[in-house]
Amino acid sequence: MVDYNLEMLSPNSLQSSFFHLSRNDPTVGFDFDCRNIAGHVVPGDPIGIHTSMDRDFSNLYMRLVVGSHLAQHLRHQLEEHQGYTSTVGISTSKLISKLVGNVNKPKGQTTLLPPYSVPYHGESNINSFLDEHNIGKIPGIGFKAAQRIRDYVLARHAVFDGRLVYGGTNENVKVREVRLFPSMGVEVLEKLLGGFGSPKDIAMKIWGLINGIDISEVARAREVPQQISIEDSYIRLDTMAEVEKELKLLSRRLLSRIRIDLSFMEDHDEVSGEQKGIEHATSDNRSSRQWLAYPKVLRLSTRPRPPLNPDGTRSRTFNRISRSCDMPSLVLDLSNSVEGLSEILVRETLVPLFHKLHPQKSGWDLSLMNLCAASISLTAASSRDGAGRDISKMFKMQEHVLKDWKFEDIDNAAAVGSESAVFHERARGAMGNQSQIKVKENFCDSVLKSKDETLKEIPDNDNTWQSDDEVTGPNYTCNKCGSAMPDFAIAAHERFHDLRD
Repeated sequence: MVDYNLEMLSPNSLQSSFFHLSRNDPTVGFDFDCRNIAGHVVPGDPIGIHTSMDRDFSNLYMRLVVGSHLAQHLRHQLEEHQGYTSTVGISTSKLISKLVGNVNKPKGQTTLLPPYSVPYHGESNINSFLDEHNIGKIPGIGFKAAQRIRDYVLARHAVFDGRLVYGGTNENVKVREVRLFPSMGVEVLEKLLGGFGSPKDIAMKIWGLINGIDISEVARAREVPQQISIEDSYIRLDTMAEVEKELKLLSRRLLSRIRIDLSFMEDHDEVSGEQKGIEHATSDNRSSRQWLAYPKVLRLSTRPRPPLNPDGTRSRTFNRISRSCDMPSLVLDLSNSVEGLSEILVRETLVPLFHKLHPQKSGWDLSLMNLCAASISLTAASSRDGAGRDISKMFKMQEHVLKDWKFEDIDNAAAVGSESAVFHERARGAMGNQSQIKVKENFCDSVLKSKDETLKEIPDNDNTWQSDDEVTGPNYTCNKCGSAMPDFAIAAHERFHDLRD
């Protein structure tokens, strides 16, 4: 789409450009000013951006301009029709786009300006932007990988925040320190991160991320998420009253998310943008909503803190324990409110599940609880990926889908009498001229006459082959009684007369 609109730009009227959203309909789109990038830019001083005579540089800049206006249009449409605000980052890779999008949150968009390669001004804007980030903030570099890299650069274990057991580190190692660290490269990262169970080429991938290289493609979004998860962390969760209170809060958020993400309004024209938010999904106007998909599994996860060591310290661990069960059918009840359903869900399902996870009455010292709706399957889907099919839509569309496959099964006996009438009716509707109809009737009668002749019995002759199963007419007459019979019955018939005599 961006390439197509770049071809449609007029260099003499960039200020009054038109973004085409359809190749087939030139009227579908929106006006925009192609002289400037929409939204914020990084770095913030784009002086001299138009003075470059390099063709690749200018083409990249124009692609970013067109892309920024498309992103702005999508954000405005999403907010106007769905009631959601969004944040967008614009660059040439998923890695940079995610990080750039975090610069102006919430409800903003940011574009990383060129140059993206080293020869310009001696340094790439990608490296300059990435270098200021903590190594643990780079998408694709997990907590444990970042911890090992940080320890290697510092030549010791990093000091963590002592106020919380699961607090962040007090020593931020930036990407620039890792990238320029002596001997740092793929070989060192392979020694640090490789080994049994590690992903293939993990060192090559992370070294590319550190240098701003991300070749992963943008995948098509799924129609529904694979799972929906809600969690919260705590300083200390140690009594059943506190657990029940937090489970009610988490379950309400989970049920609201399930209704928003997995259901839809049957009549979208009667719903405004603001009504399609969380308030609308949890309001009393629920009868017009239908399920697009439903979860099959409910999972409760907790993270208990380990006991104190003899020296008074506590080991750091991020391990969770969980228990699962079938998703209760009450979750799919759209006639009741989220608050009412959450009370029943906590009392009948989540509390018994928690007791199975923690048989003790107290003293769990929980730092996290998570509720997850998993194994989500499409229902009433138009494709074969779903667990069911929308029967009502199938019946509504069958006339259109099957119109080319309809036929009438007419018996041979009825064909002789009805074919002429059908032909005459078509001729009257098409011609309207009585003389021409008469010609058609004569032609039809001649055709039917030839059909009648072909249906007549073919006379037997000596050269005609007949199968054993074929039924033939009688060819023997008894001299005593005059009965007609086939050849195979002659012997039995003669014995009948002998016994009778």
